[in-house]
Amino acid sequence: MTERPPGLDDPDYAAFAWRRFRRLLWWMLLSSVIVAGLCVVGLTHFYGPMGWIATLAAIGGVVGSIMMAAALMGLVFLSSGTGHDEAVDDRDLRG
Repeated sequence: MTERPPGLDDPDYAAFAWRRFRRLLWWMLLSSVIVAGLCVVGLTHFYGPMGWIATLAAIGGVVGSIMMAAALMGLVFLSSGTGHDEAVDDRDLRG
């Protein structure tokens, strides 16, 4: 009986984990677009009509910030949840 490799070294589990990561990013993209739209509406309400450059800058800033945070936090949870963090700790202890 062969032992399956742990975490992302197992191809089936890696496919599952990356699918889950991509699904998380798609949901975060949807929510960030909604939040960016609300921000543009709020800015227009408080400051009056904005030019297209200011509108694109606001959308890019909001969506870019949320997606960067989602990608980095998702990778942290992916690494931790698949056992890669523990594998690195084990290598450090073995010398």
